[in-house]
Amino acid sequence: MQSLSANHPTDKMTPKDIEKYQYRYKEEDLTRKITRTARKAGIKVIYLALLLYYVLKNPKVTRTDKGLIWGALGYFILPIDIIPDFIPIAGFSDDLAALVGVFYAVAKNVTPEIEAQAKSKLRDWFGDYDEADIIIDKAPKSHDDNVDIQG
Repeated sequence: MQSLSANHPTDKMTPKDIEKYQYRYKEEDLTRKITRTARKAGIKVIYLALLLYYVLKNPKVTRTDKGLIWGALGYFILPIDIIPDFIPIAGFSDDLAALVGVFYAVAKNVTPEIEAQAKSKLRDWFGDYDEADIIIDKAPKSHDDNVDIQG
């Protein structure tokens, strides 16, 4: 997993900061972005985007959590980022940070069924992949205790 250093531009982004990108979220734009950038963004970024997308589809998810997800996915779709996507290696690190931050905030909504949907879609797009490539580390202590989605 890419580590986020203390000097990373998105370290100070909060879910409230990310929410301002809600207006950018459109399902068809998300699909276009994922299919266009899947290999370049990397499987973990795509897996997080898919997890959040499937959580968003769950009618039981609160409007607050959906707002966070819309913001993170809107930021992911946005063509101009803090770190532009065309920059090799670092280009998707800000997208990853936004997706991870919101994932931790809404992780309680990630069910085994949602994980299975996301993994199935990954197999459609990437073929066989190493499950170790999609492991998401435990959330920081300031978030939900013992969140450990093993992909």
